[in-house]
Amino acid sequence: MDIRMPEMDGVEATRRLTAEPLDGRTARPSIIILTTFDLDDYVFAALRNGASGFLLKDAAAPDLIEAVRVVADGEALLAPTVTRQLIEHYRSLAQSTPEPQLVDMPPGIDELTDREREVLIALARGLSNAEIGAALFVGETTVKTHISHLLTKLRLRDRVQAVVMAY
Repeated sequence: MDIRMPEMDGVEATRRLTAEPLDGRTARPSIIILTTFDLDDYVFAALRNGASGFLLKDAAAPDLIEAVRVVADGEALLAPTVTRQLIEHYRSLAQSTPEPQLVDMPPGIDELTDREREVLIALARGLSNAEIGAALFVGETTVKTHISHLLTKLRLRDRVQAVVMAY
């Protein structure tokens, strides 16, 4: 999906396409935003409205192909610059709060194993599956399993939601 299109922008089109299906049987589509604009407002609006990925048009063809595979498998994907923006946005929000606020822990957080917590922290730092595996001395398949388990336990749709929840 492109951000700028005639008649309707990509964010609104994404919102409409990812709305609950009318017949209850059709799965919602997974949408990757592909654009030249990596502005915060576009990123946040696209993610809020159901996008599963956000890539810049300068991405290499193999990266685009991999993005389609990742999103088709139910995962989420963000361009590295977008991941950094998202993390910085949440860091700045946390730093702008005058006093630490006690928040209720998300449902399911107490069900996570120590390893799943480590994986969640690594996700929040913007690491890829390969980078998480290298840091924790496990294979990528094991990382994917841990991510799947923590998403299920936390009732999250994808790794983007996990990063947001972590922050």
